[in-house]
Amino acid sequence: MNPFLCFVLQAWNPSSCQVSSMETSRFFRDYAVWEINAFLWISLITITYFLSYKLFKLFKLWNQACKIPGPPSPSFYGYFTTLCKQNLTEVLSDSHEEYGSIVKLWLSPKQLLVSIKEPEIIKEMLLKAKDKLPLTGKAFNLAFGRSTLFASSFDKVESRRESLASELNVRLLDRANLIPTKAVDHIMAELHQNMTKGSINCKMTSQHMAFTLLGATIFGDTFLAWLKSTIYEELLMMVAKDACFWASYSVIPFWKQGFWRYRRLCTELKWLTQDLVQQCSKYRQYRHMEPSANLGMEAGVFLQDNISLQVINGRHNVRDESCGNIMSLLFHGCLTTGGLINNMLMRLVTHPEIQHKIYSEIIMAKKGSEDKAQPVVEKMPLLWATIYESARVMPAGPLLQRCSLKHDLRLKSGVIVPAGAILVVPMQLVQTDDSSWGNDAGKFNPYRFLSKTEKTSASPNMDASIAGHAEELKDQRKCTFVLKDPNKNPAFLPFGSGARACVGQKFVIQGVATLFASLLEQYEVRLRSGSKTNSKPSTNYSMSQDFLSSELVFARRNN
Repeated sequence: MNPFLCFVLQAWNPSSCQVSSMETSRFFRDYAVWEINAFLWISLITITYFLSYKLFKLFKLWNQACKIPGPPSPSFYGYFTTLCKQNLTEVLSDSHEEYGSIVKLWLSPKQLLVSIKEPEIIKEMLLKAKDKLPLTGKAFNLAFGRSTLFASSFDKVESRRESLASELNVRLLDRANLIPTKAVDHIMAELHQNMTKGSINCKMTSQHMAFTLLGATIFGDTFLAWLKSTIYEELLMMVAKDACFWASYSVIPFWKQGFWRYRRLCTELKWLTQDLVQQCSKYRQYRHMEPSANLGMEAGVFLQDNISLQVINGRHNVRDESCGNIMSLLFHGCLTTGGLINNMLMRLVTHPEIQHKIYSEIIMAKKGSEDKAQPVVEKMPLLWATIYESARVMPAGPLLQRCSLKHDLRLKSGVIVPAGAILVVPMQLVQTDDSSWGNDAGKFNPYRFLSKTEKTSASPNMDASIAGHAEELKDQRKCTFVLKDPNKNPAFLPFGSGARACVGQKFVIQGVATLFASLLEQYEVRLRSGSKTNSKPSTNYSMSQDFLSSELVFARRNN
């Protein structure tokens, strides 16, 4: 019988003897031992169940992964140590050559990476796998605060992404030519000051161009006149640089001083974002704005859930989520757009004949336009083709990453990818594959995105040299080129595809095209004399830092 029950019966029995203090002490001791033993048994059962469940999931992962082809794990830690010394794209290239279009790599005993190279399977995967790894959303939230645009789970961002895509690619796209023109004037004014000191770093210049273009698009003329924009850009890149490092901690590293310094930088970035929004509100409230300024403000207000800023005691009530959305969008857009601008600049300086033909195209388009002040980029197919080819040959990032967090991914090829596995598309391998792009897949050839509309003595040949095509374009009256739709090739993925594709890809391409139309009309871009990258760079999987950070010179044209 339970000792506690015996004790109660004795206490209510008038005929029983009074319980001695020794018996009472023994009772409480036995009862405590019983309770502790019960707690320990429950804890043991719970921990055993939890560990057994984890072990079951691990064995299930291993069982499912063994059916996917791929190289054996070199050690208990998988390819983690190998990838610290060797480029991941090179490892995936060797694996795909040996094991086929779908291969697996173990990054750790619990982390599986599955790489897909076949375009049709990639298209299916991007439609079904809609999530990102939790670390991605955690890094964005840590750096920029709560955001409904870059959460890991697709369910949380679906409606928001659809609204933003409609705003950028439908309503604002028609007037996208206005802002890049003003942004170019602002950028070139700053570059002109910097050029007096010598050459300009290509990577830093591209980043600044992208930041100015996006800032002017979102906030209008207010951003171009904002005195703190340079500080904001530097702080944004500093915060984003260490976001993944601090987000990798399972527990907040409150014992590290570096973490608190990082948090202070994040707070300063948030304050600057609020200040920028406040300046926009004042500009909108006290000044009758031009159409381009209205465009920027409409985009800025849209990012704040279409709620007008309210003035409360002289301060604007800006919600944390709105700031997080703005900062996340600026960083992500600056990263991808800056990479595209950098690639475009380097291709133009290493292929001056293409730059010359684009300049001739700009002049001809402007002569046939009624508005001489605005470049008509729709009449510049070679410019657009050069942008597409720059994005193809040298994508902004080496990998396109997706994940299915809750459910296993079943592909038509018969492969089942376990839930939680990292699904990647090796961009450089896919976008330079001979089977999708022809024998010259590794060469820079923007004419692959163009087709002739009139017959000439020479038949179209997509594998011809650039010099030959440039010769054909000398007489524009005899031969006209029309831009092809690059998305018809499933291996063209610079902006992703499927549910998580870049929501502003049309808007970005339009902005970059207008940016270069205005830029090349006024300036010729050259490599600094004596630069290591004067020769045309070959496409490889390990892009040299010299190529990405070359020194440029902008020479004003004598029109």
